[in-house]
Amino acid sequence: MTTKVLFGFHAVTVRLKTAAPSITEIHVDSTRRDARMRQFVDRARDAGVRLLDSDDERLTRLAGSPRHQGVVARVSALKLPHSVDSVLEAVQVEGRGPALLLVLDGVTDPHNLGACLRVADGAGAHAVVAPKDHAAGLNATVAKVASGAAETMPYLMVTNLARSLGDMKDHGLRIIGTSDDAEATLYEVDLSGPVALVLGAEGAGLRQLTRKTCDQLVRVPMAGAVESLNVSVAAGVCLYEALRQRSR
Repeated sequence: MTTKVLFGFHAVTVRLKTAAPSITEIHVDSTRRDARMRQFVDRARDAGVRLLDSDDERLTRLAGSPRHQGVVARVSALKLPHSVDSVLEAVQVEGRGPALLLVLDGVTDPHNLGACLRVADGAGAHAVVAPKDHAAGLNATVAKVASGAAETMPYLMVTNLARSLGDMKDHGLRIIGTSDDAEATLYEVDLSGPVALVLGAEGAGLRQLTRKTCDQLVRVPMAGAVESLNVSVAAGVCLYEALRQRSR
C-alpha cells in the first residue's frame, strides 16, 4: 500500500477525524506542550494511533519542510476516484447534484494548488482536474496548505487537457473558462447545471487550445486598481458563485 507524509495540525487532524486507521504513526515535537498540542495528542491517543516524540531536526527531515508545526504523520494513501469518468459516474449514480469541477490550466505552485483544493472542498466541487505537464503534483506542502482537503478532494492529472474537456462535454458539462478580456462577467452566466470552471495560472492565463475548447469565457469583475486575482482566490469566487446559484 502506498504511504505518504502529512504535516501540520490541520492536515493530520482531518485524517484523524476521517480515517484514523490509515495512520501508521504520528511524530510530535517533544518540547511542545501547549494547549493545542495537548488536545491534539489526546485526540490521537483516543484514536489509538501510535505517537512518537521527535526533535525539530527529525520532524523537518520527515516533512521536508520546517513548517511542520511539531506534527508529522506517516499515513496510507486513501483511495479516491482515479479518472474524470469515474467521478462523473459517481455523481450521477449517487445523486450528488449537478456536477461541479474545477480545472486548473498551468498552475505549478504547490501553495496555490493546496489553496485551490481547500476552496474546492469547501464549495462542494466534485474534483479538481489539471494536465500532467505544467502542473503541480500532490506533495506534503500541498497537503498542509489544503488543510485536509487533499485527503478528500480528488485531484486528477490528465494526459491531454483539451481531450478531457471534450469528454466532460460528452457527459453534459458546460465548460466555462475565465479570462480578463471576456465580455461577459461571472455573474451573467448560469452555473446551476453541470459545469467545469477552468482557470489558468496568474498572469499567463489559459493556454490557447484550452480557450478554444471552452464553451464560454467569463471574467471576474475588478473594481479596484489591481488587474487580476491570485488563482486560488479567483477559484473561490467562481466556485462559490456556482454554489450560490445552486442553493437558490
